[in-house]
Amino acid sequence: MANSVELILLEDIKDLGSIGDQVHVSPGYARNYLLPLKKAEPVTKAALKRIEKKKLQLQKEHEERVAVAKAMAEKMAQVQLVIKAQSGENDKLFGSVNAAQIIEAAKAEGLELDKDSILLKEGIRELGSFEVDVRLHAEVEGKLKVKVVRMDGTEAEPKKAE
Repeated sequence: MANSVELILLEDIKDLGSIGDQVHVSPGYARNYLLPLKKAEPVTKAALKRIEKKKLQLQKEHEERVAVAKAMAEKMAQVQLVIKAQSGENDKLFGSVNAAQIIEAAKAEGLELDKDSILLKEGIRELGSFEVDVRLHAEVEGKLKVKVVRMDGTEAEPKKAE
């Protein structure tokens, strides 16, 4: 490229590249944004070595987070949450069981989840057993068994064959 500067990115930059990428940018963009904010540096042998080491460290951290998420998914598979709710006729709930109630029940079982990890399109509106998808990491999803019972602890009536 004519009239451009070659730099190594020190962090991911949207629409430009990822950490360690060598990019060509305009001199003004380099001088006024990337270099002063330490988001990039000129290409040198020392810089290439440092970036390679940092990439390895980031990769290791990423793998550790994935391993923790997979362990959490395995633990979730062994647990069944029981949530008590008020119900009326035909085992329909007054209201619904939502993500906040599932998180609270999970916390009682030693599972730390946040609201954004529960993939519940709409609340559970009847008694019974359900599987709820949980996103633990961008690459790891798990399933959580949720059983909704009456406030007195009794389960839904079995469906009668007609």
